[in-house]
Order: sequence, then C-alpha cells, then structure tokens
Amino acid sequence: MRSTETGRTGRVEPSTWVGLALAVLAIAFVVQNRREVRIELFWLSVGAPMWLVLLLIFLVGWAVGALVRRRRARR
Repeated sequence: MRSTETGRTGRVEPSTWVGLALAVLAIAFVVQNRREVRIELFWLSVGAPMWLVLLLIFLVGWAVGALVRRRRARR
C-alpha cells in the first residue's frame, strides 16, 4: 500500500508541534522549579517542590471550573 492510500503523507501535524513545544516548556518549568516550598493553611503545613504545588493548584482550579460549567449546563 502506498502512503497516500492509507492517508499518511509523512507530514507532522501542527497540533503535534504545539504538543511537543508545550511538553518542552513543561519539562523546563519542572527543572527550574524543583526548590521546596512550604505551604501553610490553617494548622496544616506541608513542604513540596514548587512545580508540584502549582500543578495541584492548577488541577483544583480545573476541577472547580468543570463543576461550575456542569452546573451552568443544567440550567
């Protein structure tokens, strides 16, 4: 089978390049933010790498956004 018959032309899609660029940026971010930070909330104090803290905050924000969007869709 020729590549044109299977739909594959050997070209890399722009979305693949964007994904690779984002992956490189994410790796650079983690490498540059490995220092441990202390997070204090009420009586709880936790130490973790900064990149991990920021990832957790991002995930919490994403979950809140998904819940709010789901609630609006029900109205």
